Amino acid sequence: MSNVTVIGVQWGDEGKGKIVDWLASRAEVVVRFQGGHNAGHTLVVGENIYKLSLLPSGIVSGKLCIIGNGVVVDPHALLAEIARVEDQGLKVTPDILRIAENAPLILPVHVALDCAREAARGTRQIGTTGRGIGPAYEDKVARRAIRLCDLAERKTLEWKLDELLLHHNTLLAGLGASTFEKEKLLSCLLETAPKILPFMAQTWDILENVNKRGKRILFEGAQAVMLDVDHGTYPFVTSSNTVAANAGVGAGLSPKSIGFVLGIVKAYCTRVGKGPFPTELFDDIGRGLGERGHEFGTVTGRSRRCGWFDAILARYAVRVGGIDGLALTKLDVLDGLDEIKVCVGYECDGQTIDRLPSAPAAQERVRPVYETLEGWKETTHGIQRWDDLPMQAIHYVRRLEELIGVPIILLSTGADRQDTILKQDPFETSLS
Repeated sequence: MSNVTVIGVQWGDEGKGKIVDWLASRAEVVVRFQGGHNAGHTLVVGENIYKLSLLPSGIVSGKLCIIGNGVVVDPHALLAEIARVEDQGLKVTPDILRIAENAPLILPVHVALDCAREAARGTRQIGTTGRGIGPAYEDKVARRAIRLCDLAERKTLEWKLDELLLHHNTLLAGLGASTFEKEKLLSCLLETAPKILPFMAQTWDILENVNKRGKRILFEGAQAVMLDVDHGTYPFVTSSNTVAANAGVGAGLSPKSIGFVLGIVKAYCTRVGKGPFPTELFDDIGRGLGERGHEFGTVTGRSRRCGWFDAILARYAVRVGGIDGLALTKLDVLDGLDEIKVCVGYECDGQTIDRLPSAPAAQERVRPVYETLEGWKETTHGIQRWDDLPMQAIHYVRRLEELIGVPIILLSTGADRQDTILKQDPFETSLS
């Protein structure tokens, strides 16, 4: 199998966009299979910087890009993103972008409910992006979602809006928020329909034909394993399954089609918003990582919390995420440190444990157990050959491999597409 699935290992922001862009030149099709425009991927190609949320990262390479049925799509956000990248010189047409006809839509009512709920939580806010992702996924499961194909049928839209607003207006009124009028929503959707329907397709059929022809598919995940709604640090998670097992479901293909699973892991840890973070740093080192790594959210602009690498969480993510190999990003951010710490265990209630508990209160009580490694003074920025790395950096990578249990086959040493060390091509790797 020559396909590759890319997923995040930590809490997102690991640099998936750059890696997908880098791998896209080897693929026929790039597919987003979950999430929404709460994801943010930044791609640096020469002097151009592209910030993507819904568009698959392969769009920069001119590859056929597919937004799968597992993605919740805000049509206005998508059209705005298309306009933005076209202003940068990329032409986005139905020839290179197709959207699954059964993809659920995010409506303004979802955004309003998302924000109203978060405000009502007070000090117990989850830290959502306020883009309506969660409520849209809820509607999908509750079988009241408006899907892309519904935009082509006015009568379907009308009765579906009746059912949807019966639910959402009741909740909004209960939260003291403004409710929505059916006719205004209907008019908005009918106005948007001609702009987005040309991109609609039976994408599962396109992908099946690509598979049958033996061409390569690159599956692009959003967020990361520790934000998975089942396996992450619940309830501080996203609203979809981010693990590789969801790639087939979210794209409309057999799970046998997902191929080699490449996990993206940052050389340290970051997290946006609330939730447990055992290795978080509150000192000058943590602030330094944030400054050197430019740790600000692509979508929200929020500062990311920074901390040492957590090998316990990475090993867990590899197991539940089905990861075969890793890409290590932002190694150059660690340049110049005298010593580097890696979390190799936790202490909780007087005991040493080797996994993060599922209960939120227990998660807050864990304290990291560190192993200290020697840092390096030389720069790794822009290095493209493994043998050119400082000896201490090579030792750091090797130690992470030992602790996590899978090989690191690719390293990123800078934001540019070419700042990459390839030890093993995931498209050419046998899974036997």
